[in-house]
Amino acid sequence: MKHYQITVLVGSLRRESFNRKLANALAKLAPSSFTFKQAQISDLPLYNQDDDDQQAASVLRLKSEIKMANGLLFVTPEYNRSIPGVLKNAIDHASRPYGQSAWASKPAGVLGVSVGAIGTALAQQHLRNVLAYLDVPTLGQPEAFIQAKDDLFGPDNSIGAGSQKFLQNWMDHYVAWVVQHAA
Repeated sequence: MKHYQITVLVGSLRRESFNRKLANALAKLAPSSFTFKQAQISDLPLYNQDDDDQQAASVLRLKSEIKMANGLLFVTPEYNRSIPGVLKNAIDHASRPYGQSAWASKPAGVLGVSVGAIGTALAQQHLRNVLAYLDVPTLGQPEAFIQAKDDLFGPDNSIGAGSQKFLQNWMDHYVAWVVQHAA
């Protein structure tokens, strides 16, 4: 059985982030042939094209993790109807210098959780636009616009009973997407 390494990018730096919690809980829904590792993006400098020839060690680490991955998982909040700056910064770093993008052809899934009724719908749409430009084949269906409610997570931080079936279905589709597209 082939093993699949997934690089997870959580668009929140907050310690008690709903999205980090979701990323951890989702990993438990995947088959044992899938391993999820969250990329650290909190130590990346602000992107500056002047630094393309001398990328920081943290940038090179991120690019290496992406290149070694069989797939990507983006779990992001929505900030001001878009993606958080820290996530966009990570995306920009790993796409540069021009022609040396780490993202190309990596199959991805996009989802997120928010206290708002529409979840992270607009952030996900903006992220999908960016990923399309970067040649990242992104799972289109099912979509997952998750509202943070009291029963979203169980007492052990797994997915709560009310969301279990929906998110297991999402994970099953994501796994099939990665298997289909992973090189």
